[in-house]
This record gives sequence, structure tokens and C-alpha cells, in this order.
Amino acid sequence: MSAPLPTDRVGRAFVAVAIVEAVTWTGLLLGMLLEHVLHLTEMGVAIFGPLHGAAFLVYVVVAVVAATRFRWTLGVFALALLAAVPPLTTIPLERWMRRSGLLVRPTAD
Repeated sequence: MSAPLPTDRVGRAFVAVAIVEAVTWTGLLLGMLLEHVLHLTEMGVAIFGPLHGAAFLVYVVVAVVAATRFRWTLGVFALALLAAVPPLTTIPLERWMRRSGLLVRPTAD
């Protein structure tokens, strides 16, 4: 069972951008398959290459903002950044973060 979406704007943005990053990664992989393996068209890479590049950069910026707002440890922040490298890893990461309460502002004790 998946945790509910965060109520914080930055948390919701992190979830959304993590999904967009994974979707554009998928599009780029399919584009590379069409171009380099099947030799059919370069269109997929031409479209999804720049989209994924932009999504990746936005993901990094949102991860920096989220790490600051939610006071992530350096390890959690590094994990968030590393998750953007292997294809589709940002989706299980954001789901784990929601379940673990890492997309919620810490309470003042």
C-alpha cells in the first residue's frame, strides 16, 4: 500500500518531478532502442533527450530544496541524487520516502 501524497508543496513537487524524470528516462530509452538497435528513427532521442535532460536538472534542484526543507541526512540526499542515474529508480525512491515520512517537515521538539 502506498503512502498518501505529501501535503507540503515541496513534497508534492518532489513526487511529481520524480515521476516525470522516470517517464522521460523511459522515453529516452525507447528512443535509443528505435535509433540505435532497430535503426528506425532518431525522433525519440531528439524529443526525449532534451526533455529528460531538463527533467533531470529540475529533479536535482527540487531534491536540493527538499533536502533542505525536510532536513534529510547527507545519505538520504545522496540516495535521492543517485536514484536519478539508473532508469526508473526515482519512482520507488519517492514511494519509500513517502512511507518513511521523509517528505514531511520535521516538527520542532
